[in-house]
Amino acid sequence: MVATLLKPTPEGVKTAADILRGGGLVAVPTETVYGLAADAANPAAVARVFEAKGRPRFNPLIAHVSGLDMAAAEGRLTASAASCAASYWPGPLTLVVPAAAGGQVCELARAGLDTIALRQPSDAITQDIITALGRPIAAPSANRSGHISPVTPGDVQDELGDRIDAIMDGGRCPLGLESTILGFNGAQPALLRPGALEREEIEAFLGAPLSGPEAGGPAISPGQSPRHYAPNAALRLDAAGAEAGEVFVGFGAVAGDYSLSPDGALKEAAANLYPLLRHLDRTHDRIAICPLPRRGLGEAINDRLRRAAMAAD
Repeated sequence: MVATLLKPTPEGVKTAADILRGGGLVAVPTETVYGLAADAANPAAVARVFEAKGRPRFNPLIAHVSGLDMAAAEGRLTASAASCAASYWPGPLTLVVPAAAGGQVCELARAGLDTIALRQPSDAITQDIITALGRPIAAPSANRSGHISPVTPGDVQDELGDRIDAIMDGGRCPLGLESTILGFNGAQPALLRPGALEREEIEAFLGAPLSGPEAGGPAISPGQSPRHYAPNAALRLDAAGAEAGEVFVGFGAVAGDYSLSPDGALKEAAANLYPLLRHLDRTHDRIAICPLPRRGLGEAINDRLRRAAMAAD
């Protein structure tokens, strides 16, 4: 079976919503990466997501919503969480909040936790699909668990084309890096995963620093697996140059065989990260990457590279 490629038209949106309503799986575009969508209220459909990805069931999924009203029906938003949603939704920000009583998102999508991860993506086609379905979609990245996240329909076809029903063709995802995840289940907001929305901007908005998850603690949100976003090729970070058998990736003034951004632009580097890793993984066994700034989007880029470089168990 090869996943059907749907066009981003009203007919395509209706077909996607019908597939989801019937318990099927559809890969959908977002501004960050492609997500593997299922009806979040259907435990059997959500189970298919875990199976298709090879994802452990203790790892919760993000529920994508059409807006604040749908989010409020699924989670108990604190004043700070609601303020962040009002300012940054639709966009690359996921909020982890206490689950609301009577919400439609099934317990399996929450991995049995008493919290829920919520996001409103900005891609218009995916917003239309959620609206047509009339309830949230559970949509982790549309790749096999631990692999490089997909930013094009072709990436999804390569990863999951024989395991899912359809792919909505939304072209290349513009940001190319997953959402930032904030937790609002403690004394102060916590940065659970750095992402496409910068820590500095959020802290300036909240007027306070963000805490972080406890080291070595259990996964309390999506995107906390130690090894993730990984190519098959060995990855060496903070390299001054290539060693024998390596391809070297530069940034800014650091020249290499390839560059994440010749101009030293972190936004460009974030958008190029996964496509370049995917390309080099097809052609090389060893990849070396020069040091990258850790400020702004560099925090999220370095987070992805660190996890991608971890040795497999």
